[in-house]
Amino acid sequence: MNLTLPPYSAFATLPLIWLIATIGAFQLGSWLNRRGGGMPIINPVLIAITLIISVLLALEVDYATYLKDGGGLIGAILGPATVALAVPLYNNARLVRRAMLPLICGVIVGGAVAAASAFALAWLLDAPDVVLRSIVMKSVTAPIAIGVAEQIGGLASLAAAFAVLTGVAGTVLSTWLLGLAGVQSWPAQGLAAGVTAHGQGTARMLTLNETAGAFSSVGMGLNAMLTAIWLPALIATLYRP
Repeated sequence: MNLTLPPYSAFATLPLIWLIATIGAFQLGSWLNRRGGGMPIINPVLIAITLIISVLLALEVDYATYLKDGGGLIGAILGPATVALAVPLYNNARLVRRAMLPLICGVIVGGAVAAASAFALAWLLDAPDVVLRSIVMKSVTAPIAIGVAEQIGGLASLAAAFAVLTGVAGTVLSTWLLGLAGVQSWPAQGLAAGVTAHGQGTARMLTLNETAGAFSSVGMGLNAMLTAIWLPALIATLYRP
């Protein structure tokens, strides 16, 4: 009889172990962020991702096991958590309504540039077609990116990875880049972060200013909705047999 057990067997028997591990990793990242004075480079999401991937590799746990033993619940929580963004939006509803026309124009232009620039860069690097169809969703929040990527012939997992990496990069760089560009308006900063860095950028803006967080949540939501409409239609036209 073979009594050799995989190195992660003890962990795999614990209920929701990877949900607990993921929350713990994020809490550690949040603590380090506070200790670092809130520096964007000390990003709790980036720290949590790095820790969880390192542990999975060290214990030889595959992604399917991670999802089955609690990790998949993180994705299920994203929907209800997003509803909380309605609070700052409600508090700034009058300001958002007054800026609705330039806001929509900014979302359309920003979303189109984000998708086009990612596609162009990947094409110049001679990326495979499936990568091209996945990377165009990088600035759309992960749940929408996954669904649309599958619809246009991309890979859901790849689209999710691009979306998460874009969110982390946007969170780390947005404050510095906006300051370098001389953008001081909180609504403008929030909208830029929401369109480019979606949920993670919005979370960052909420820690800085409620108005910025409100505009970021609007930018994130509108960009996801509009991209889910125009991008599949554009891909279908470009790749028409």
